[in-house]
Amino acid sequence: MSTIRGKLLVYFLVFLVLFQVTAISIFVSSNKLTNTYHSSFQRFLLLNSISQQADELYTFARTFVGESEPNRVPEFYQLKDELVKEKEKVLNTVFDDKKIELRNYINTVDTFIHESELTVGFVLLDDIEQYTHHLEETRKASQYIQEATLELLDAELTAYHPIYDELQKRNEYFFVFITFLFLTTIILAIFFALWFSKGITQPIHALSDAARKVSQGDLQGEPVKIQSNDELKFLGDTFNDMRTNIHGLVEEIKDQSELDQLLKDMEIKHLQNQINPHFLFNTLNTLSKMAYLEDAKTTSSLIESVAALLRHSLGKIDKSVMLGDELEVVRRYFHIQQTRFTERVFFDLKVDESCLDRQVPRLTLQPLVENAFIHGIEEREEGGAISIHIFQTAKKVVIEVNDDGVGMNQETINQITSLTDRKEDHVGHSTGIGLINVIRRLQLFYKVHNIIEIESKVGKGTTIRLLLPK
Repeated sequence: MSTIRGKLLVYFLVFLVLFQVTAISIFVSSNKLTNTYHSSFQRFLLLNSISQQADELYTFARTFVGESEPNRVPEFYQLKDELVKEKEKVLNTVFDDKKIELRNYINTVDTFIHESELTVGFVLLDDIEQYTHHLEETRKASQYIQEATLELLDAELTAYHPIYDELQKRNEYFFVFITFLFLTTIILAIFFALWFSKGITQPIHALSDAARKVSQGDLQGEPVKIQSNDELKFLGDTFNDMRTNIHGLVEEIKDQSELDQLLKDMEIKHLQNQINPHFLFNTLNTLSKMAYLEDAKTTSSLIESVAALLRHSLGKIDKSVMLGDELEVVRRYFHIQQTRFTERVFFDLKVDESCLDRQVPRLTLQPLVENAFIHGIEEREEGGAISIHIFQTAKKVVIEVNDDGVGMNQETINQITSLTDRKEDHVGHSTGIGLINVIRRLQLFYKVHNIIEIESKVGKGTTIRLLLPK
C-alpha cells in the first residue's frame, strides 16, 4: 500500500531530479564555452608575450653593440631563456588549422634567437663586420616576428568571432530556456498541487458526509468508496466496517432490550405470586413476641435471629454498613446454625473492636461464613469448626474466615481469585450471594484488585483472608 508520505517524496524527487539535470546541462554548456574562450585568450596572451620579449631581446642586442659591456652577457641569456620558454609554450598550444603558419613562426623565433646570439658573440670578439651583419639579420627576424604575431592574432580574432556569436546565441537560448523552465515548473507545480489535494479532499468530503449521516442516525447508507491506495482508503474501509458494526450492535441492543423487558415482565408476575418479604419479617416478629410471652425463650431467640438476618438482607445492597453490623449478622447466623446442628458445629470469634467502625459493602461477611458452612462442613457427618479473626496491620484491616472442612484444590482457588468461575459461583441459602460476587463488590468498593487471599488444602480446610485498605 502506497502512503501519502511516499507520494510526496516521489513528487519531490521528480522535481529535484528535473532541476538537477537542468542545472548540470547548463553548467556543462557554460563550462564548454568558458574553456573555449579561455583557450583563445591564453593564445592571445602567449603570442603577445613572444612579440614583446623578442622586441626586448633585439633592443638589448642593439644596445650591447653600442656599449659593448661584457658584464651584461648574463642579462642577455636571461632574456633569451624567457623567450625560449614562451616558444615551448607555443609548441604545446593547439592552434586549430594553423600548423604551417605556426611552424614558420617557430622557425622565425629560432632564427631570431640564433642571430641575436651571433651578434653578441661577434661583439665580444670585436668583429665589426660580422656583428653588424648579424644585428641586421636580428632586426629583420624581429620585424618578421612582429608581423607574424599580428597575422596570427588577426587570424585568432577572426576565428573567435563564431565563438562570440555562439556565446551570444547561447545566452539568448539560456534566457528562453530559463523562462520556459520557470513557466513549466509553475504549471506543473499547480497541476500536481491540485491533483494531489483533490486526492485528499475528495475522500475527506466523502467521509465527512457519511459521518454526518451517521450522526443523524442513518447507519445503512452507501459505503464510502475511495479509489486511492493509501491511508485514506484504509480509513474509508475502516469507517465502513465501523458503521456496519455499529448498525449490528444497535440491532443487537434493540433485541436485548426487548428480551430484558420480557424478562422484567415475567419477574414482576413471578414476584406477584410470592409472599411479601416485609410481611414475612413482620410475622416473624409477632411469632417471637408470642413465644416470649408463652415462656418459650429459646424459640423466641431463634426467631429473633432469623428476623435480624432477614432484616439485614432486605437492606439496600448498594449501601455500605459498619463492619460491626456485619459481625452482628454473623453472630445471628451462628446462633441459628448452632440451634440446628447443636454440637456438630463450633463457632469462634476473635475480634479487634477498634476495627468494627470500618465501612464495608452490605452482605460481605455473612456470605463468606455461609459459604464456609455449606461447602466446608455441612455435609461432614462429624461436623466442624468455623472461626473469624478480625485484626489490623499498619495499612490494612484483615478479616480471616477459617474452616476445617473439605477444602478445595488449587485450580478452584485460581478460578475464584481470577473471577473466572462466575457461572459456577455457588450461592448461599439465605442471601443468594456467592463468593465471587462478594470479591467483585469489594474490589469496586475499595478500587483495589488484590483484596482477597485464599489458602486451602483438600481434606484440611480453607482460610479466606480479606485485605481491606485503611
